Amino acid sequence: MSEQQFPFPSDGKRYYTWNRYLRDEFGQKVFKVALDAGFDCPNRDGTVAFGGCTFCSAAGSGDFAGDRVDPIPVQFEKIKEKMQHKWKNGLTMAYFQAYTNTHAPLEVLKEKFEAALACEGVMGLSIATRPDCLPDDVVEYLADLNSRTYLWVELGLQTVHEKTAKLINRAHDYATYVEGVEKLRRHNIRVCTHIINGLPLEDYDMMMDTAREVAKLDVQGIKIHLLHLLKGTPLVKQYEKGMLEFLEKDQYIKLVADQLEVIPPEMIVHRITGDGPIDLMIGPMWSVNKWEVLNGIDAELERRGSWQGKKYKAEVPK
Repeated sequence: MSEQQFPFPSDGKRYYTWNRYLRDEFGQKVFKVALDAGFDCPNRDGTVAFGGCTFCSAAGSGDFAGDRVDPIPVQFEKIKEKMQHKWKNGLTMAYFQAYTNTHAPLEVLKEKFEAALACEGVMGLSIATRPDCLPDDVVEYLADLNSRTYLWVELGLQTVHEKTAKLINRAHDYATYVEGVEKLRRHNIRVCTHIINGLPLEDYDMMMDTAREVAKLDVQGIKIHLLHLLKGTPLVKQYEKGMLEFLEKDQYIKLVADQLEVIPPEMIVHRITGDGPIDLMIGPMWSVNKWEVLNGIDAELERRGSWQGKKYKAEVPK
């Protein structure tokens, strides 16, 4: 295989890793400091629905974020200190992870985001939100942030299938997602799309459909998640009704390799697996061995002689 065919030889990976992208962009390690700004979610507080997405924990998918009772600068220092046990040196990105981080009045958003930017060593922001929480005034402010700092906006899609979206109580349709991406991209704001493998009643073809649709979008990054069943979530009832079967490790590894093959080679892969809080995990328990999964994906791509984007032009019509 020539280097012209294989676009990611420098870090030994066959996909465009978030780590490699940031090192190329900034010349050193960059790590994210996860924060909880105290926001709610429109899917929980009745703005669009109640109960939240069925897979979402009580922490609003911010189980590893700071404590919302602490001011942003205090959270930042506490989490940064924990992160520095793993990475002694590097730049930091403030990551507004928990709940929906544009679901508040503009002045509140400004207070939280500007406080994070003022923390020592912060080189940018990553803001996780929903595509139905991007009113014009907020998008204009995000555009201003994008002109002043390094910015990513992360949008949870999870699936392109409306039937599944209803099962997981996502409370917005795919058209709303596409509109949200377009709003952000009009201002050249970088967008990362989240998808989840293993959602209730989804088969291989449905999960591949989601990857192919994301490949068509004007998004710069993707997070590929494995569905985790956590104690206390509405998804437990669906599991008990037989609507959910856990993916096996080998099944997940091959699926992710297939998905990587059909996304554009320039799309930055922020994540390809993950683990939930061990004290809340019901399954699949193999996912807690994250490095085994990552190494398995590397080995599968190598076994195939394949890489990210190999089938993109052939399988994803424009």
